[in-house]
Amino acid sequence: MVYKKFQDKELSALGLGAMRLPVIDGDDGRIDEPAAAEMVAYAMDQGINYYDTAWGYHNGCSETVMGKLLHEYPRDKFYLATKFPGYDLSNMGKVEEIFEEQLKKCQVDYFDFYLFHNVCEMNIDAYLDSQYGIYAYLKKQKENGRIRHLGFSAHGSVEVMKRFLEAYGKDMEFCQIQLNYLDWSFQDAKGKVELLREYSIPVWVMEPLRGGRLAKLSEEHEAKLQAVRPSESIPAWAFRFLQSVPEVKMVLSGMSNLQQLEENINTFKENKPLSAQEREVLLGIAGEMLEKKTLPCTACRYCTSHCPQQLDIPSLLALYNEHCFTDGGFIAPMALMAVEEGKRPGACIGCRSCEAVCPQQIKISEAMSNFAEKLKG
Repeated sequence: MVYKKFQDKELSALGLGAMRLPVIDGDDGRIDEPAAAEMVAYAMDQGINYYDTAWGYHNGCSETVMGKLLHEYPRDKFYLATKFPGYDLSNMGKVEEIFEEQLKKCQVDYFDFYLFHNVCEMNIDAYLDSQYGIYAYLKKQKENGRIRHLGFSAHGSVEVMKRFLEAYGKDMEFCQIQLNYLDWSFQDAKGKVELLREYSIPVWVMEPLRGGRLAKLSEEHEAKLQAVRPSESIPAWAFRFLQSVPEVKMVLSGMSNLQQLEENINTFKENKPLSAQEREVLLGIAGEMLEKKTLPCTACRYCTSHCPQQLDIPSLLALYNEHCFTDGGFIAPMALMAVEEGKRPGACIGCRSCEAVCPQQIKISEAMSNFAEKLKG
C-alpha cells in the first residue's frame, strides 16, 4: 500500500468510502453487514487505515454500521472521518445535537477527521451565518480533542469555495473535492486544486471513478489507453491520473464489493503517475466523451445581453450539461436551489433572441425547455 504523509500521520493513499457499501435486495438503507465486515477486514489486512462515512450515507445507517465494524479493531489502527450534514438546511441549527449523536453511532470518543459536508451554492450563506454557530462549535471540538483534523468537502463552484476559504480557510486542514480526469475541466477541478494550493490545503478526492462511469469506456477509448499502457486496467488509469496530481493526499473510493476493493488495493500497491504524453491521451479521451453528451457553450455571454428574462444562460447551460452527462444526479438541482425561481430554466420564454447571437449555434431555448422537464422528472 502506498502511504502519504499528512502532518504527523501516514495515511493510506486509498481510503474506504462508506457511501456505497454492499446492500440487501438493492435497498440502500439495508447494508449487508457480513459482506461489509469482510471488506473492512480485508482493507485492514492490506493496510488501508482511512475510513470515510457521513450522517446521510445509506439513509443514515452508514455511521452506525461502520462504528460497529470498526469497533472490533484497536482505535489506533484506523482513522475515521465523518461530516456535519449541511447539505440539508434543516440541520443548520443542530450542530451540537448531531455531533454528539455521531460519536454514539460511530462508537468513538473523537473523530480523526471531520468535515463541513458539501459546501455549495445552496448552503454557503448558511454555513457562513454565525447565528447557527457551526464553525464556532466545531472549532471548539477541535480544541477539546474530539476532532483531530477539521476540513470541508465541496461540490460548489470555485467562487463558492473562495467565499468559504476567505471566512474559514485559516482553520481548514484538508478539502475533499470531486476530482477525476473527466471533471478536471468539466467541473473545473483543476481550478479548485489551484485554489487549494494557494491556501496550502491538501486535497482529498471523492468520485475518482465518477460513480463507476470511468471504470469502463467505449471500445475505441479503451483501445487508445491499452496501446499506451497495455497492462493497466481501465479503472487504474483514473487512479494513476490522481497519482499525477501532487496536491492529492487521499483518494476515497466507494467500493460496493470485495472484488472492487481487491482490484483497487492492487492498483495502490504502486505509485505510477502518468507521463505528460499519457496524461494528454487521457484528457483527450475525456474531451471526446464530453463532446458526445454536452452542448459546446464557451460562456462568451453574447446571449445574456439579448435575453429579455435576464437569465444567466451560460451558467444554466453548464448545469444542463452536468445533468445530461450524469443522467440526473443531485448537483444541478442543488445548485439551482440558490437561484431565484424567475431565473431558472423554466423561466425561458422561447423567444430565441439568444440563439440569434450564439457563435456555437446552440438551440438554447430547446435546451432550457428540456432542462426544465428533466428537473420535474
